[in-house]
Amino acid sequence: MADLCFTPAIELASMLRRREISARELLDAHLDRIERVNPDVNAIVTMDAEGAREAARAADERLADGEQVGVLHGLPVAFKDTHETAGMRTTWGSPAKADFVPKRDELIVERVQQAGAIRVGKTNTPEWAAGSHTFNPVFGVTRNPYDLSRSAGGSSGGAAAALAAGMVPIADGSDMGGSLRNPASFCNVVGLRPTPGRVPTYPSPLGWAVLSVQGPMGRTVADVALGLAAMAGPDPRVPISLQDPGQTFLGDLPTDLKGLRVAWAPTLGGRIPVDTQVLDTITPQVKVFEELGASVVEDCPDLTGADEVFDVLRAWQFEMTLGDLVKTHPDLVKQSIHWNVEQGRGLSGHDVARAEVLHTKLHLAMVEFFSRYDVLLAPTTQVVAFDADLEYPQEVAGKPLDNYLEWMRSVSLITPTGCPALSVPAGFTEDGLPAGLQIIGPARHERRVLEVGHAFEQATRFGEHRPGPVLDRIA
Repeated sequence: MADLCFTPAIELASMLRRREISARELLDAHLDRIERVNPDVNAIVTMDAEGAREAARAADERLADGEQVGVLHGLPVAFKDTHETAGMRTTWGSPAKADFVPKRDELIVERVQQAGAIRVGKTNTPEWAAGSHTFNPVFGVTRNPYDLSRSAGGSSGGAAAALAAGMVPIADGSDMGGSLRNPASFCNVVGLRPTPGRVPTYPSPLGWAVLSVQGPMGRTVADVALGLAAMAGPDPRVPISLQDPGQTFLGDLPTDLKGLRVAWAPTLGGRIPVDTQVLDTITPQVKVFEELGASVVEDCPDLTGADEVFDVLRAWQFEMTLGDLVKTHPDLVKQSIHWNVEQGRGLSGHDVARAEVLHTKLHLAMVEFFSRYDVLLAPTTQVVAFDADLEYPQEVAGKPLDNYLEWMRSVSLITPTGCPALSVPAGFTEDGLPAGLQIIGPARHERRVLEVGHAFEQATRFGEHRPGPVLDRIA
């Protein structure tokens, strides 16, 4: 039973359809692991085991009756606690929402369940998903399965930790400034930030906004592609939704990269400091791309204005969505959210207009860059997983930080480009901490980054290294 908890989701889905295992057997294996592992990790914060058992029973009956089933049929999932789930508490990690129970599922939850997944609970997140370290006053801190004294990252930290510890085979998350990528890097799993509109977000008060997206996480690239197949596809209520159907992302992924043109930007053109532990771990892995047939050149796109675009549009969005809560219940909101909202309140129309002009120039710069290269490689994180008792790192590579966002610039600089970005496991430091490599492709080319990520993953196999600290405690 324990082996099922680390079997790739795509294999489990096939085993379920062939009726080699039942949805109930698979669920029981994962519920047992959650019971034994989760008290140490605190990744899954709300559970409905009985509801999951009933759903698994019904899933087995549908298959026995010969009904057509979805691509995630019978797979246990726990949804990020920022995604509304009908009849199940959704808190956003906030005391203001600690007892909120939605009456309906939001679109990503609806699609994953329509694809046949079995809902077991919710995964932990920072308060209002602000920050890339998962802790909040409702549920506490989520710990890294590779070192329980360290951060699991965030804001999809609960999802990443649950995957790494074998509590779920596939997961969902969201990403504004790295929330699918940072925790994937910290926890040795795979996270994809899709092109805005690839996974439509509904309901949302900002239908045209492009900074925050939703997407899949998994222990393998193929599992992430499977999750994307369930999540992606158009929705007429979402004005930026892309028209390609989710099935686009199904099918075999290649294992060689002959002729691929790769750019490698270890410090994003000198724009970011990166800890030597990170660079010493991932830099040797760049040679793997050459061994797989690619040509690699150290180069970086012109990211002029990316910081300003991200900072301005992020602050504007925080003020719009959380400004009223900060005003009416300031004691229920953490300081970093106050700071974001205050930044938004200080913006002028000219500030937002200037950011949008820079946003357009940034897009054109990326189009030009990807006329010369197929993918861009960069570190996912600038630091390794830090002490879980800290709110955020105070410095990177000896450089003091001005605010809690600056240690995430390796991912937040990519966010406003609109490009899909995949974090894949890329090795371990001497202390045994995971490090991720970010694979970035042109807008709307998720298939390309998945193919490149899969080839690298199959050549290196770093994702198959399991978290000893957690497994040793339950042995």
